[in-house]
Parts: sequence; structure tokens; C-alpha cells
Amino acid sequence: MLKIGGLTPFTTIDYPDHLAAVVFCQGCPWRCGYCHNRELLDESAPARFSFDEVLGFIERRRGLLDAVVFSGGEPTMQPGLLPAIDMVKSMGFLAGLHTGGAFPERLAELLPRLDWVGMDLKAPFPDYELITGVPGSSHAAARSAGLVRASGVSHCFRTTVDPRLLSDLQVAALRHMVVDEWGSSYDIQAAVRV
Repeated sequence: MLKIGGLTPFTTIDYPDHLAAVVFCQGCPWRCGYCHNRELLDESAPARFSFDEVLGFIERRRGLLDAVVFSGGEPTMQPGLLPAIDMVKSMGFLAGLHTGGAFPERLAELLPRLDWVGMDLKAPFPDYELITGVPGSSHAAARSAGLVRASGVSHCFRTTVDPRLLSDLQVAALRHMVVDEWGSSYDIQAAVRV
């Protein structure tokens, strides 16, 4: 169903105000220079866990965990994500998603089933390709950000800041757009040097 490259069994920081497990989906179409999940980029890499193994783990954590967050890589790259979210929800867990917004059409299908979304904003939209290395990535991200904002789903926009790639001025522009113009919450995290 899902190609899973990793699992965090317990986290307090990946779904606000809830205890969660994080399922890391294999594959990402973007190549951000600061990526801290490089082992997840190649969608052809072998899975580390089957989805049945993950479901068994989650089942054993009923009453201990509140939510399951699908992260990556880019989880919306996988067609099996929608049924996986439905399974997790049917077990009584909240469903969260970490996404860069690379596939807005799939995101649009997922949003009605999600309880929370954390969307990465890589840069001001005109500068997107400098971070992702992929032409057209800004259009996909801008469309996805609009879908998230219009969905009514609880969400937070986030930016990973590598000072080699983003200036203070660019980060200030992102903060202004997200907080002042959109009225959304916004988190900044420092890039992990790789």
C-alpha cells in the first residue's frame, strides 16, 4: 500500500499538542540542498517497513498515541496515501500530514480526511526553484498553500532556513506573507548541515 522508509514511534513535536507516531514515506520529486531525509528521496529504494507492520504497531499504541503523521520524502507522491489515512482514522487516530505541496491535485483529495497539515514553504515563490532544483515547483507549492488555507483544516506553514540559500530578507518576506497576509501560523527551523 505505502512504501515506508522509516517510523518514529513517539513524538511530541510533529503534531501540535498531541502525541503522535510519524510514518516516513519513501520518495520525493524535489532535491532541496539541506534535506535531512536524503535516504527517503529515491522512490525506488526498498521499503524498511510494510504498512501492515506499521498498522500493527499503531494498534498496540491505542490509548497511548493520539495521532499518526504521514511525512517523507513527499507522502503525497504515493497513491496509497489516501487509503492509509482512512485506515488510521478508522482506528480512532487523528491523521496529520507533512508536505511540501509538490502534488496539489493529490493534496486536494486528502485534505477532507486530514485533521492537521504542516506545509513546508521553501522560499518566496519566485525563488523556489533555487531551493528545490525543480522547474515549476513554485506553482505547485503556491497552489497547495492556497488549498491548505482554504480547506478549514488546522495547519501550520514552516520554513527550514539554510543561510547559504535563504537571506534574512527572504525569511522576513515569508513571515509577512504567512502571518500578516494569510493569518496562518508559521514556524522557522534551522537547517541541519549535511
